[in-house]
Amino acid sequence: MSEEHAHIVPYKTFVIVWIGLLILTGITIAVAQYDLGAMNIWVALGIATLKSGLVIAIFMHMKYESILFKLSLLSALSILAIFIGFTFLDVLYR
Repeated sequence: MSEEHAHIVPYKTFVIVWIGLLILTGITIAVAQYDLGAMNIWVALGIATLKSGLVIAIFMHMKYESILFKLSLLSALSILAIFIGFTFLDVLYR
């Protein structure tokens, strides 16, 4: 039988991640002011990926989970990214 241990994350880590999320939100707003053509969506998705990665790793304690759980999440998100990519390609070439 395995014992579950509570992972205590210091408030300093939460504050640093929160500030990082605010900075990434500011970058999102700043980049939205420029016309990057077809790259607009990719830049926005890249920044959103960084923000969701921070939330998943720190606030959802994913960095303390087992490797099997991490691989399951990675495979599910990869499949989602493939479907989103196919959707963009479909809309792009209509």
